[in-house]
Amino acid sequence: MQKSFGLAVALVLVAGALLAAPAGAQAQSTAEQIADAVLPLSDDLRAGAAVVTYDKATGARKVLREGTNQVECQSPDMEAMQTVCYAKSLAPQMDLQAKLTAEGKSPEEVQAGIAAARDAGTLAPVPFGAMAYALRHDDRRIKLMWVMMVPGATSESIGVSTVTERNDGLAGKGRPWLMAAGTPNAHIMIPINGTEYSDGQ
Repeated sequence: MQKSFGLAVALVLVAGALLAAPAGAQAQSTAEQIADAVLPLSDDLRAGAAVVTYDKATGARKVLREGTNQVECQSPDMEAMQTVCYAKSLAPQMDLQAKLTAEGKSPEEVQAGIAAARDAGTLAPVPFGAMAYALRHDDRRIKLMWVMMVPGATSESIGVSTVTERNDGLAGKGRPWLMAAGTPNAHIMIPINGTEYSDGQ
């Protein structure tokens, strides 16, 4: 998830653009899609979270459920083998990411497009402390990862290690670590639980 989730949110969130789910997922009812979409969240946030999906061909947003709190989730992407939720302040970035991905741009080009939009002022900076959540449907990866966006932060400024805890996270130890320290994409990876270690991210 480090690369795919990250790129898509601080891009950080990029590699799976989480566009409309594959046919198997689309066969679900809307209620089932919503129930699965909110699983990465803590119990108190699930009932009020907005749930959306994106059209793979156009990048157009479709709202499956209007939300009443500060969080938005995307319909599970079984192709990317993950489900993501994030602070609503990150939704404009997700919209742009979906549009650029639908245009056939590579993850690197999507990231560059997002950075350019921020530089131009058409996309707001990532708020310090904004949260994203990923549930991965792959036993080779940490199952549940929460990510806190901390643009510009360093280990010295916020007191978080920069040494990866992925293996311990897979073992369910749940220690956080800082990635992309000192950059606009700096983010804290917070493994909530894990599974037995094997190859993969």
